Amino acid sequence: MDRSQNKLTAAEVKSATFTDRGKPYKLRDGGGLYLHVTEKGKYWRWRYYWGKNDRGKPRERTLALGVYPDVTLASARDECRKARELHAKGIEPNVHRKATRKAGMDADATTFRVVADEWLYEVHKRRVTDSHFARNRRRLAMHVYPSLARRPIADIAPREVLAVLRKVEGAGSLETAHRLLALCGQVFRYAIATDRAERDATADLRGVLASPSKKHHPAIISPQEIGPLLRAIDGYGGYPPTRAALKLSPLLFVRPGELRKSVWVEFDLDTAKWDYIPSKGGDPLVVPLARQAVEILQEMYEISGADGYVFPSARGRGRPMSENTINAALHRMGYKDVMTGHGFRAMARTVLVEQLGYPAEHVEMQLAHSVRDPLGR
Repeated sequence: MDRSQNKLTAAEVKSATFTDRGKPYKLRDGGGLYLHVTEKGKYWRWRYYWGKNDRGKPRERTLALGVYPDVTLASARDECRKARELHAKGIEPNVHRKATRKAGMDADATTFRVVADEWLYEVHKRRVTDSHFARNRRRLAMHVYPSLARRPIADIAPREVLAVLRKVEGAGSLETAHRLLALCGQVFRYAIATDRAERDATADLRGVLASPSKKHHPAIISPQEIGPLLRAIDGYGGYPPTRAALKLSPLLFVRPGELRKSVWVEFDLDTAKWDYIPSKGGDPLVVPLARQAVEILQEMYEISGADGYVFPSARGRGRPMSENTINAALHRMGYKDVMTGHGFRAMARTVLVEQLGYPAEHVEMQLAHSVRDPLGR
C-alpha cells in the first residue's frame, strides 16, 4: 500500500475530538485529503491546485466533501478519487459541482410536482375558496403525484396521464377522474405559459373517460313547498347566527361559502347593500338588501359586533361558521336530501325567471354566474 495516501484509520477518525487539542486541527489522509476537526464538527476537505495567482504560483483551492459521520472515511476517499479524476481531465472540481447542482435545480424546476404546486399557490388559490383549493391540492397529492411528481412536465405523454385517470376511474370515482383531468390540463397550460412545456398532454384525452351522471344539489323550487320551508326556518330555534344565515339564504341566494365568510366591512346597512368579490373569481358584486335582510343583519350586528365575520363560528370569533352548519340545520328540520344551502340558488333561479318573469340575464348576474358570450356580459 502507498503510505503517502490512506494514512488514517476509521478508529482515528471516530476518536478525534476538538478537546484533544483545544483548537481546530487537521488529520491528513494523504493526497490532499484531510479531516478538519473543529469545535462545531468534523469536516472532510480536499486540497488541490488550480490556476495561478498574481505572482504566477499555483493557486490553492479546497473542495468540501461532507461532514463526518454522515460521510465516512471510505466515502470521503471515494469522493476525493472522483474529484482527482476530474482534475486530471482538466475540469475544475468546484466549478463542476456548481454546474451539476444548477442543472439539478433547473431539472427539478420543470417537474410536474413543482409546476403544479406553483400553479396551485400562485394562480388557483387566488381564484377559489380555501376549501375548494384544499380539495384540489389533496386530489393531486393523492392521485397524480405518486406517478408523475418527479417527471419533467415537458416529457409527460398523454398515456401517462391516462394511466393515472384509469386507475381512479377503475376505483369507481368517475367524477374525481374528470376533475383530475381538468386540473392536470390547467397545470399543463400553466407550464406552457411559463415556458416549461410545449403542449398540453391532456388535450388528446378529451372524451376518453365515461361521462359521470350529473348530480344536482337537492332544492325546493315549487311555491307550494317553499312556504312551509320558510315557516320552518322562521321557527328554527338553534344557534342564532345559524338561524340568521338560514333566513338570509332565500333573500340573498349567494353561494353558502360567500355568506358564511362574509365580513362586516363589506356591508352598508344605511344604503342597504352588500358589496363583495364572488368566490369564483368573478367581478365585484353588489347585492341589494331587502328591508327584512337589513333587519336580520342588524340583529346579527348586536351579536357578532362590528369587526370580523358576520356569522362567527360557535367555537370562536376568529373563524367563520362551518361549511356544514346550514345543511346540518336543514337536516334537523326534516329536509335531509330535500334542501341544501346551495339549493336556495336553484330556488331563486327557478322562481324568479319561471314564476315571476324576471329577465334570466339579470338573475344570472345576481347569482354571480359568468356569461360566456362577451356581448351578453
